[in-house]
Amino acid sequence: MILPISIFVLTLLFVIIQPKNIQIGTSAIIGAIVALLFGVVDFRDVLDVTSIVWDATLAFIGIIILSMVLDEIGFFEWAALKMTKLSNGSGIKMFIYSILLGSFVSALFANDGAALILTPILLVKMKILQLNHKTIIAFLLAGGFISDSASLPFVFSNLTNIVTANYFDIGFIEYFLNMIIPFIVSVIASIFFLWLILRKDIPKRVEIRLLKEPKSAIKNIKLFYFSWIFLAFLLIAYFISDSYKLPISIFALGGAIVFLIIANFSKSVKALKIIKDAPWQIVWFSIGLYIVVYGLKNAGLTDEIAKILHFLALQGDTIAVLGTGFISAILSAVMNNLPTIMIMDIALKDIGNSSMIYANIIGCNLGPKMTPFGSLATLLWLYVLSKKGVKISFWEYSKFGLIVTPPVLLLVLLSV
Repeated sequence: MILPISIFVLTLLFVIIQPKNIQIGTSAIIGAIVALLFGVVDFRDVLDVTSIVWDATLAFIGIIILSMVLDEIGFFEWAALKMTKLSNGSGIKMFIYSILLGSFVSALFANDGAALILTPILLVKMKILQLNHKTIIAFLLAGGFISDSASLPFVFSNLTNIVTANYFDIGFIEYFLNMIIPFIVSVIASIFFLWLILRKDIPKRVEIRLLKEPKSAIKNIKLFYFSWIFLAFLLIAYFISDSYKLPISIFALGGAIVFLIIANFSKSVKALKIIKDAPWQIVWFSIGLYIVVYGLKNAGLTDEIAKILHFLALQGDTIAVLGTGFISAILSAVMNNLPTIMIMDIALKDIGNSSMIYANIIGCNLGPKMTPFGSLATLLWLYVLSKKGVKISFWEYSKFGLIVTPPVLLLVLLSV
């Protein structure tokens, strides 16, 4: 057990610290290679991991490319400006609307898409509004939190959702029907507790006249209107795909490529630039880290967790759900939610309790908000902010995360 744990810890440290600017994907792949060389995993394990994560990885690429194209034509900037204008200068309304916008983006374009694209847009708008530093940090913390806590309703809303849905053969509609209530509870609970904790830094009034009109952000009005129709048809396609048992990546990646080609022909977007600028490091990160984690599975970690989960399953649904959710939440906060979801999925395989499976997803989506390195979305969020000159320390973030996450997580788990 010592060797696979050591490889995992060192890989995670490299991902977090990024010495000599080694990117997160590179660190994860190096960790995977080391695990192979030391015999912690073998090539058969690599094939097993690939069979588990290929659909999630391809779907994620598609969602990010689609998000980047929409961002390029001004879709998200328009939404951010519209949200601000609708607040009519009320600070509390702007705070609530910004969280709702983050929920919308996270649900439809994945939590990582929300962190990568929406964060810099909101930061620019808040600086134009001349908000003070504490207010900006409050809005950013709320936006960062909702990117994960709202990534529940659809299979494609989070990598963890896709991996688990594929592992347990959960259909798109079945998943949606089971997670729509937890999603609504999560958004409402998040708004309440974020306001409760950050209310002192939310201004009563905001000078929205300083912002330009939302329509001015749109670079191609025809493509903008078409994007709404395209997104609606894409969402319908996801639901229809259930009947044919098709991989979600066919629609996520296929739809993104079609939209990219259309946008490229409209000359609003340069397709090659989008492909070049796509965050490919995230792909290498997920694949590499999953291989490293498989070494922990080989060392017996999943067997030990399975024993605990079997015990919880015998204690009744409520205890089983709460126990599973908080175990996955704590593991996610400590060792990142991507390795946690795989370990927990494997451990849950023979238990046959669907409520515990959904509790695991909820724990892996909300639990990582307790630490800065709990989820890839948070790591990306912090990276984007640091590039923009906004520094949030480890303790500043952890103090916030440890206060707001547990009560929201508890309420969402009770809604399963």
